[in-house]
Amino acid sequence: MDIKIVPGRPCDASAISQAICMAVGDEIVNSFAGSPERVPLVYDVFAELAARTDSQYSYLNTLVALDGDKVAGLIISYDGARLYDLRKAFIETAATRLGVDFTDGLPDETDPGEIYLDTLAVFPGWRGRGLAGQLIAAAVEQHKDAGKPIGLLVDPPNKRAHDLYLKLGFRYVGDRPFAGVMMYHMQIKP
Repeated sequence: MDIKIVPGRPCDASAISQAICMAVGDEIVNSFAGSPERVPLVYDVFAELAARTDSQYSYLNTLVALDGDKVAGLIISYDGARLYDLRKAFIETAATRLGVDFTDGLPDETDPGEIYLDTLAVFPGWRGRGLAGQLIAAAVEQHKDAGKPIGLLVDPPNKRAHDLYLKLGFRYVGDRPFAGVMMYHMQIKP
């Protein structure tokens, strides 16, 4: 496996969308869709957001692991201080394309005091080879000069991910809601 981790590109938008949907899970994707026949629309919306430069899911916030010309995995990260500005694109697009209204707001998944690892995904053919750890290390390295801890959320039942984060040096710092589910909030100091 000859993996190269490179900055995301506009042509990675479809893979970014797949990774986001995989990371948030079928329940949230189906909730956004409203009906099974609209699930492809959710993927289209995230691809649209990934191709933009003003979205939290932008290719500009993404590191991509390439195995030759195939995307093996990716990680999306950004400064938590930018959450509100970056989230506007999602809120507007969810309303116009999906009919999902977030005008009452969304709970903050991060805060201004950290760099947030928003999405981490390794595609099925590349799992179990240490790629998730490599992507996290690359994101930590990318943000090392920010002077902020690196934070992420993990679903408590996801023991495999939780164990990986502990192994990499992340520590539990509290609970934080995401899409109606209470998650473990973990951080590592760069």
